[in-house]
Amino acid sequence: MGSLHRVAHRGYSAVAPENTLPAFAAGVLAGATFIEFDVRTTADGVPVVIHDRTVDRTTDGAGKVWELTLDEIARLDAGSWFSSAYAGICVPKLAEVLELLRPHAGVELLLEIKPPANLEQVKFILGQVGDAGLLTRTVVQSFDPAIVRLAGEVAPDVRRGLLRDAFDTSQVEVAQELGVSFCNPSMNAVLGSPETVAALAGAGVAVMPWTANDTALWPDLVGAGVAGLITDHTGELTGWAQNVSSGASSSSA
Repeated sequence: MGSLHRVAHRGYSAVAPENTLPAFAAGVLAGATFIEFDVRTTADGVPVVIHDRTVDRTTDGAGKVWELTLDEIARLDAGSWFSSAYAGICVPKLAEVLELLRPHAGVELLLEIKPPANLEQVKFILGQVGDAGLLTRTVVQSFDPAIVRLAGEVAPDVRRGLLRDAFDTSQVEVAQELGVSFCNPSMNAVLGSPETVAALAGAGVAVMPWTANDTALWPDLVGAGVAGLITDHTGELTGWAQNVSSGASSSSA
């Protein structure tokens, strides 16, 4: 259990607004082994960290991310929707997130590139990761296989992940064709097909399901052979994993 990856989904998003610097800092403090976040590119070519196609849900603005400039996005309040305590928090640039996480050597990055993303944008995103010295600590993932392929072309040595809602009918073959290290589906996919999890593991592909917020399902997910859990509740998962590990150690003593 000590090796179970604890993945902070959009940061520790149960305690701070998702995909913001406070959420990422909280995830580190809560014991995350991976910080997961989403990257999109602005109209003027700057990678920013935000999940949705539009800024409407998580800021006080409106519009598609790729139709807004960095200056327009930087003026938005990305914290008040969550709590007045976070009023004035901004949508972070990718460079700011990398700078925050760089000193924490024990924490890896699970970087999702959101479509639409072309070759030049993927190059620029991975260039920033490389400039920060974080390529070896980063897994680049996407729901779009084309983006996964582009990441492999741009940085052949970077670990890659494929996100899925449900497992493909030939998931091992798909994962091998893309050269991914991770295949990260929904919890339902894992619980419905533990044999696929085992087959992927046998092929050297780890599985980390999203979004594991129901604590009652954690034992079943771990029993299905997952390598980690992607959750909004980072601190709770850290405590649970440590308690289970301690119990197992006591039983074997």
